[in-house]
Amino acid sequence: MRAYGHSSRIRKEDLGSNNSTFEHVGAIVPTTAMMSATKSSYPDPQWWKEAVVYQIYPASFQSHPGSTSGWGSIKGITLRLDYLKSLGIDVVWSSPICQSPQADMGYDISDYKQIDPHYGTLNDVDELLGELNKRGMKLMMDLVVNHTSNQHPWFLESCGSRQSPKRDWYIWQKPRSFRSDGTPEPPNNWAQILGEANSAWNYDEKSKEFYLALFTPEQPDLNWENADVRAAIWDVMHFWMKRGAAGFRMDVINLISKVPGYPDAEETLGPGHKYHPGLKYFVNGPRLHEYLREIHREVLSKYDTITVGEMPGVSDETEILMTVGSNSGELRMIFIFDLVDIDKPNVRMALKPWDVKEMKGIITRWQRVMIENNGWNSVFIENHDNPRSVSRYTDDSDEWRFKGAKLLALMQITLGGTLFIYQGEEIGIRNAPSTWPIEEFKDIETINYWKKCNDLYADDEDQMALGRKIIDMKARDHARTPMQWAPVENAGFCDPGVKPWMRVMDDFKTINVERQVKGNDTDELSVWQFWQTALLYRKEHADVFVYGDFQELSTQDPKTYVYHRESQNGERWLVVLNFSRNEVEWIMPEDVEIDFWLCGNYTKGHVEKPTRHVVSLQAWEGILGRCK
Repeated sequence: MRAYGHSSRIRKEDLGSNNSTFEHVGAIVPTTAMMSATKSSYPDPQWWKEAVVYQIYPASFQSHPGSTSGWGSIKGITLRLDYLKSLGIDVVWSSPICQSPQADMGYDISDYKQIDPHYGTLNDVDELLGELNKRGMKLMMDLVVNHTSNQHPWFLESCGSRQSPKRDWYIWQKPRSFRSDGTPEPPNNWAQILGEANSAWNYDEKSKEFYLALFTPEQPDLNWENADVRAAIWDVMHFWMKRGAAGFRMDVINLISKVPGYPDAEETLGPGHKYHPGLKYFVNGPRLHEYLREIHREVLSKYDTITVGEMPGVSDETEILMTVGSNSGELRMIFIFDLVDIDKPNVRMALKPWDVKEMKGIITRWQRVMIENNGWNSVFIENHDNPRSVSRYTDDSDEWRFKGAKLLALMQITLGGTLFIYQGEEIGIRNAPSTWPIEEFKDIETINYWKKCNDLYADDEDQMALGRKIIDMKARDHARTPMQWAPVENAGFCDPGVKPWMRVMDDFKTINVERQVKGNDTDELSVWQFWQTALLYRKEHADVFVYGDFQELSTQDPKTYVYHRESQNGERWLVVLNFSRNEVEWIMPEDVEIDFWLCGNYTKGHVEKPTRHVVSLQAWEGILGRCK
């Protein structure tokens, strides 16, 4: 989901640098050095390590024939399974499809065991599961249990009165104080995550108390301190696992434990802001690992699962290894957000400069950390909460967008971890153009941000221009435009004559699945064909690209990213990537010699390049070679 920066956690600040362990909720947790000393399980084969996961944003993926809603559907997903199978996909992860008022596009669930009418029915899910099974594929559900919808029966009962049996299923607090006119003040100064101009606390007139809703008022946070809440969540998880799901992507799962007392946040947004990010007090809170181990013990340990936790705001190695270490008893892997947060200062809807060396440093760091400490990575650069990768990390102009998209594909298929592809990434969909009027943007975060800009800067032309620039570069809407299937009306997303819920990108007649699957008569592969071929290479050489060792060879180079991967039996491959619009030369180390260059993003098949000494690269060029 989500939109916040790194937290400054409070529980370890007083620990000395020489401590070999620290106490965390009654457990003795090994440090990185201790983990390194144990026998590595990193290369141990597991199906969920080698799986290629494809994320579907159901509202925008595919509607089914005869539907007039303008929304994607579960039947639409089922219609496209052969397409996904041909691409090389093993696991389909769908963003939430459960019943929801859609205040935040399904991340506000009002019934965990029913399907939202926009998408279909439970019978449609059963059909989808059956068709996936026929193709040897699996389904990963999106589990949203930090919060519910304010229309969920649990919350409706909770806010009924202070004496309600479910009152403490949510987080209620009395006002901190009252203004002179009697208006109650919220319990602390935490800002709402999807609209930092607003308080994260919402006043209930009936019971005269505030409830915590970190994201929007329509998404009240569950009180995980309550054992009955946790038992209800285990019941939901069992429901979906028994129905045939293979596991869960867990939405903002590192927010489920809050620091008791709800202290005020530091005033990091500066003067003029009444509310500030309270990350320090709810990101990886004091009981998080206790709860994650309980999830594993009560549910996950009973099935052969794939699990990935969405855990923005944390970059501490020891903290992350406590969750994804091979013996952690918590989750298989998490989404580490350092790379997709590379251009974010303290809040998501803002900008900061970055360069290729910073990008390389992030990727190399987490490759090495997991290899050295028996952890496991997720590999991703796109999802439903981030702009398009070709626009963010390369050049999305008509001249270079295809080269950039294939460069990013080559990088991802050669990195260790479980690979996640987001819908449309495989054809190089880019951000919406800056010429779109603001009314085309539908996301609650964008709407709240633009309202804030108008409230604060309506008379400041430069600030308003900056606000629009941030939307053009960072809005979540960019990832949510309808899938571009064919050069026909509505891009084949929904029937002709039906208005899609969100505007289709203007370039759908030239950028679409139909055209890219067929390819063309030029000497290079389309983005889709490149992905399909590259995924075959990854699977054929999983011992290298999934499980192998990783060493960067270009740490000081400002434009290229070069690394080699090596399997346990000594098979070595070299990856050379030029992240610039300029032609560059990379000087090979004396001990590196290439047997052959297998592929690149400029040509079909093998690449003709020198095998020793100096390699020249064109703009945004990437090549993959087998070492002697």
